[in-house]
Amino acid sequence: MHRWTLALLTAGLLATTVTGCASGTSDSDSTAEAGPAAHGAAGGPERTLHLAEQLLIKECMEKQGHKYWIEPPKPDDVSVRFPYVVDDPAWAGVHGYGTDLRRKRETEVRGNPNQKYFRSASAATRAALVSDLNGAQPQGLSARLPNGMQVTHSDQGCQATAERKLYGDLEAWFRATRVTDTLAGMRVGLVTGDKRYKAAVKPWARCMRGHGYTYAGPAESRAAATQPGRPWPHAKEVRLASAEAACATSSGLSYVAKSLDTKYRAELRRRHSRETADLSRLRREALPRARAIVARGD
Repeated sequence: MHRWTLALLTAGLLATTVTGCASGTSDSDSTAEAGPAAHGAAGGPERTLHLAEQLLIKECMEKQGHKYWIEPPKPDDVSVRFPYVVDDPAWAGVHGYGTDLRRKRETEVRGNPNQKYFRSASAATRAALVSDLNGAQPQGLSARLPNGMQVTHSDQGCQATAERKLYGDLEAWFRATRVTDTLAGMRVGLVTGDKRYKAAVKPWARCMRGHGYTYAGPAESRAAATQPGRPWPHAKEVRLASAEAACATSSGLSYVAKSLDTKYRAELRRRHSRETADLSRLRREALPRARAIVARGD
């Protein structure tokens, strides 16, 4: 799935215009993989497509007179790995709710060579970097999201140039990625709003009380341990997350959540079959081009 490049992340997001009256969640419906250590180790299809896109962006940015370093895929956070309840005791026993991983990613972003390059540049060069990467104005590409929002983006700039070369039909790619990116958030809302999920939370809460915790649901326990600016000691976070994971299994909440997730995933894909099919087709057709780009390297 398309990921914003970490380079110019904050500024780059300003190049996208979103209009509408509904709130939405932008979340990939696919699993991100770790970045390749070298161009020749692209790995599976997702990795290969990502690396090829990055190589094209690098080539384009360098033609504009800029430096650019290949970005690894953005890793999933705990809300993607466990959208409903932490249900992996082994993972919880090490990471709790993943705040240790988040802090690690934040450190990596601060040390990111593209970020350093951007921060060290003059104001004029920063503006040029943003424009050359994202396009001067968020115009040329448009998609209506399932939640009613209208999103637009430039069809110019190195990001668009790379995607056009890789996927061919840039308009279809933009529409397919933006629409399907919202489906994960919609799916979570449907699952957590389902009466079967709400019923399954009750025995989970009883189990948690047996461990000494009085949270109404997994969202409340996670929020308690991960409040920005008020971090829990890691050992305390791990104890809570471990209790949550144990209760997720013993209460049946994990099973119910996964069953409903499967149901609503299929339902949303049927409702948005055009974009889902376009995304699969464009990726499939792009893969031979991506392999050739990766084989060619810089």
